[in-house]
Amino acid sequence: MAENSITQDRLKEVLHYDPETGVFTWIKSLNPRAPVGKIVSNLSSEGYIRARIDNNLYFAHRLAFLYMDGTFPKEQTDHINGVRSDNRWINLRRITHSENGRNQRLQPTNKSGHAGVFWSNTHKRWIARIKINGKTRHILQSKDKQKVIDARKLAENELGFHKNHGSRLSTDPGSDISSCNKDTNPSPDYPTSPSPT
Repeated sequence: MAENSITQDRLKEVLHYDPETGVFTWIKSLNPRAPVGKIVSNLSSEGYIRARIDNNLYFAHRLAFLYMDGTFPKEQTDHINGVRSDNRWINLRRITHSENGRNQRLQPTNKSGHAGVFWSNTHKRWIARIKINGKTRHILQSKDKQKVIDARKLAENELGFHKNHGSRLSTDPGSDISSCNKDTNPSPDYPTSPSPT
């Protein structure tokens, strides 16, 4: 996506952005499929909203920064609540790749119900690990699952992980952004889950 080929002026000439709703609306038609008044709703396979302007495709969450601040984020944009199509200004923040790794949802393949916690058949114990700055750190292994979960949560708190990290993805655009802003990573708190049989 050619972010250097669009200016804030050009963006505001063709689209209106409502920071309260996160919705972009065409104010100038660039093709028959995008008439004036139509909401930008082209969804990528990853769940992000995109807009085609002057033959270039842009992610709406990144356009929001250009619209509001006049520049694109240098690195990444985080949807604080994890809902990739929720482009409300309060839900977006500029972050580094490393910071983005501290606000990831629970992977669908996770069997323990907790990020970084898994059962080792080899060791016959629960193991907690955490990845920070590209390096995986061993936290604890124990037969006591709750002790391992607690150790992982403590590590997340100490390392500044976002409170949403490890939670299940919500489809509710209003989910869990009330205590967040673009410059802080609130302390995490996490759900519990049953032990496997």
